Amino acid sequence: MNYKETKPHPALGDYIDAFWITTNNESSPISEKILPDGCVDIILNLGEDCKTDNGRFDIKNGETCLVGTMRQFKITELKAETKLLGVRFKPSAFSAFYKFSSLHEATDKTIGFEKKLSPDFGQVITGSFDYLNQFFIEKLVPHPTPILMQVIADIEKHKGTISVFELANRHFTTVRQLERHFKQHIGVSPKEFINIIRFQFVHAAIREKSSGKSMLEIAFEHGYYDHAHLANTIKHYTGVTPTEL
Repeated sequence: MNYKETKPHPALGDYIDAFWITTNNESSPISEKILPDGCVDIILNLGEDCKTDNGRFDIKNGETCLVGTMRQFKITELKAETKLLGVRFKPSAFSAFYKFSSLHEATDKTIGFEKKLSPDFGQVITGSFDYLNQFFIEKLVPHPTPILMQVIADIEKHKGTISVFELANRHFTTVRQLERHFKQHIGVSPKEFINIIRFQFVHAAIREKSSGKSMLEIAFEHGYYDHAHLANTIKHYTGVTPTEL
């Protein structure tokens, strides 16, 4: 598999994490495990049909889909000529470009995306990232202020070791209001999102082999009760144990 990421134009930096392309450069189908990251993506299939959501959804050639926020890993199968181009939106930033009743409808799912809302396939193929930058700059709501941006920054600052109650107090709102905004603009509850962010930080710490820390030390450092609590979390999000990462 070949995977490439490109950062967006600086004008989009607060809203789009990356543009990415993945292709299968093998002669036979391969499976790719996708881990939760708190983001939503739109994906354009520029090549052969492929299956995602553990075989439950087909991304057909020439179609665009929306991948909702994930609460556990999923498997995508790439055929030999599959070529996927994706736009990964930062948490809560999808609404800076698109009106959507609630992203909770897409949580843990891949769903069809209206072609009239998608970047043009022909221009993507010929203009690639320059075209995508221009497309999303033109779609960007004037002076957008995603309502959860500061809340998310606070969660990331604390590496996912902050409670929903404390977040609500720090941002002068209520737990109920946070619940409503998170489900609408991200697709999951604030607690679920906090857990995903904490997983990302602990996952990176475990994979940093040079740290020299024990699993128990890593668990305590990231707010887990003990090694078992950490192991269960890693198993849920990745399908393997910490030592298998």
